[in-house]
Amino acid sequence: MIAAVYARKSTEQTGVSDDQKSVTRQIEQARAYARRKGWTVEDAHVYVDDGISGAEFATRPGFLRLMNTLKPKAPFQTLIMSEESRLGREQIEVSYALKQLVTAGVRVFCYLTDTERTLNSPIEKVMLALSTMADEMEREKARQRTRDAMIRKAKAGHVTGGACFGYDNLVVTLPDGRRSHVERRVNEEEAAVVRRMFDLCAAGHGFKQIAYALNDAGARAPSPQRGRPAGWAPSSIREILHRPLYRGEIIYNRSQKCDTWGQRHQTHRGEEHWIRVPAPELRIVTEAQWAAAQARIAEARAAYMRGTNGQLYGHPERGTESKYLLVGLSRCGVCGGGLSVKSRSHGRHRAFYYVCTAYHLRGPKVCPNCQELAMPETDARVRERIGEQILSPRVLERVLARTLERWAEPEAPIDEAGVRHEIEALDRKIGHLTAAIADGEAVASIVEAIKVHEARRRALVGSLEVRQAQRRAVVTAGDVERRARKRLEEWRGMLPGQTAIARQVIRKLFDERLVSTPSEADGTPAEDPKAAAWARITGEATYSKLFLGILLPRGVASPTGFEPVFWP
Repeated sequence: MIAAVYARKSTEQTGVSDDQKSVTRQIEQARAYARRKGWTVEDAHVYVDDGISGAEFATRPGFLRLMNTLKPKAPFQTLIMSEESRLGREQIEVSYALKQLVTAGVRVFCYLTDTERTLNSPIEKVMLALSTMADEMEREKARQRTRDAMIRKAKAGHVTGGACFGYDNLVVTLPDGRRSHVERRVNEEEAAVVRRMFDLCAAGHGFKQIAYALNDAGARAPSPQRGRPAGWAPSSIREILHRPLYRGEIIYNRSQKCDTWGQRHQTHRGEEHWIRVPAPELRIVTEAQWAAAQARIAEARAAYMRGTNGQLYGHPERGTESKYLLVGLSRCGVCGGGLSVKSRSHGRHRAFYYVCTAYHLRGPKVCPNCQELAMPETDARVRERIGEQILSPRVLERVLARTLERWAEPEAPIDEAGVRHEIEALDRKIGHLTAAIADGEAVASIVEAIKVHEARRRALVGSLEVRQAQRRAVVTAGDVERRARKRLEEWRGMLPGQTAIARQVIRKLFDERLVSTPSEADGTPAEDPKAAAWARITGEATYSKLFLGILLPRGVASPTGFEPVFWP
């Protein structure tokens, strides 16, 4: 008779040799039990889960392999375990697993009690229910004991998890040599990297920029996991900048990793459940560094362009986004250079002006535009004119009429049947060429031919998918108008708001920079910029991003030439 063995241990035994592990002992004793019974245990039918909770059933590889062998017919006749709790410590799941084993014709034995678990009568089923209930209660008690121990360690400032970048974990032992607990000590080499992160963040750099800067400098990084390349990633930067440990504060119990069923499902707990422990000896960044970085993160988060329903329309393109409305979004109409901001004392305050960067940095020979535009008045006028001339219901009606007219134009004819026939012919050719390789014919030329056919096939399939997507995008004029008006009002509401968000609206409306040209009162360019008292600011606007996701589903490119445009 062929027997299978299943062994499981809830906690992973790190630092213990394989022959001393609990699962190893379970397997050895199960094999000895099988020999006494005269059964044969094949290595292929030894199923092990080491370091996995008994409440887990969907992510236990050994358990899943065991259950998958039951159909269509189990390759073994008996299953040996130390006790039923090895299958799991959740009453309903264990009962169902045992039923599957028994109905598949597998006899289940527990070597600790030398008994067979059968489900032939109501009494046996009741006894199983009581046994599995006791196992589940033991799991709950163990969970509570572990939780209490972790809370005690957290309150004492001891390590309750793994390693943390910037610190070394030191094992503290008792006088008799037994392990007591683990403490953190600042690693100065890694701490210097952490301080640089906070300084770069406070200076206005985003997570990606910080990661690039550290990787370019060859800064020390955490050890890579799961085969990933070594180096910093934006997600790691974000995690460090949000971790209070670096300011000398330990916070425990912020999240729960498992739900009441024992399944891994991380949820966040409210602050009233957090355990906060001051740890000034673990401080790496000063309070000023921490506050500056958090203020910068909050400022960047507030600058995201969102609709009334929270829909994200955009965010600043650079981590060092300008705090002035037109810097980087406008240029001088005389030399083509950018505009910058100049300030000077104006009574008890400072007055700010937009000026041509080339004139003020390189002199009048490079650009004669010495005009200074008062920033508050210029910003207000630009916002006002964009709202009146571009983001207005009147203009939207004109653009909608033209857009829907072009959208209703008949599609260019396409022979879909012919395209599908060609795809099938290409599939046959690729199959013949692949068979030729298997027969040992010249490989290089055949592989090149396969690449050509596959490229053609991808192009044909792509054309069919685009046409099908356009056909599925059935929209009505009323629906387009309703959604476009709603988005228009949202963008109009963002324009007078924060400068960072207003800049995003301008960036989405104008593909090119706005142009500021010294002008006469009638709007004509001034012959002498020094004598010009006016400035004419112009730009070419487009509604294409306003219509994104309205006429076609997101992820499908708009048809060639479909770009509703308005020139103010």
